Amino acid sequence: MLQVEQLSKRYGDRLALDAISFAVAAGETVGLLGPNGAGKTTAIAMISGIARPDGGRVSLGGVRVTQDANVLKRRVGLVPQDLALYDELSAWANLQLFGGLYGLGAEHLRQRADDALALVGLSGRRNERVKTFSGGMKRRLNIAGALLHDPDLILLDEPTVGIDPQSRNAIFDNLETLKRRGKTLLYTTHYMEEAERLCDRVLILDHGRILADDSVANLVQQYENLEAAFMQLTGGELRDGAEA
Repeated sequence: MLQVEQLSKRYGDRLALDAISFAVAAGETVGLLGPNGAGKTTAIAMISGIARPDGGRVSLGGVRVTQDANVLKRRVGLVPQDLALYDELSAWANLQLFGGLYGLGAEHLRQRADDALALVGLSGRRNERVKTFSGGMKRRLNIAGALLHDPDLILLDEPTVGIDPQSRNAIFDNLETLKRRGKTLLYTTHYMEEAERLCDRVLILDHGRILADDSVANLVQQYENLEAAFMQLTGGELRDGAEA
């Protein structure tokens, strides 16, 4: 499904990604873990086609993203860390706008929006303005917007950041449903318990380099738990820098 080869990106003097390579199989859920500034969000931006790499390549289904970016982007759903919603519009109006950007016809969009709202548990709030929603509801609507065009690959950048445990659990139920439907998920998170619950495999990234690429089961067996693996591989120093 996804092949990343020698992907590199530099911002000024800082090397955000240092020739990383990995693959994600169709139907697989892979966690991308790392401290602040490790390069997770940069990697998501390169894979989604939002930003261009300085070196390396990203392929989806054997086709390079740069060959036909618009066509390939239709196979990818992106759930960004920063909410991509319009507060003054209703949930339904937000989805209509996003669906229109993907060129969905009115009838198809209506069906896809209904399905997406049902999945995230917001069918009953479809006509309410987003500014009235809780943080967890906004996060769930953010996910719904990424599903309208029925993508093969869904990229999720910290989709549960800053919300309460009940909302996090609801989002995890949503992602597990997508996983059962055969969707391919690439998921960045700081929460080790989320990765243990959802992911088949994890990549641990730090200073723009992949330090581990293994199944959750193997890492837990080797380090006792995923948090211990993360701390041992990335170190215990505090990271206060901006995410990259």
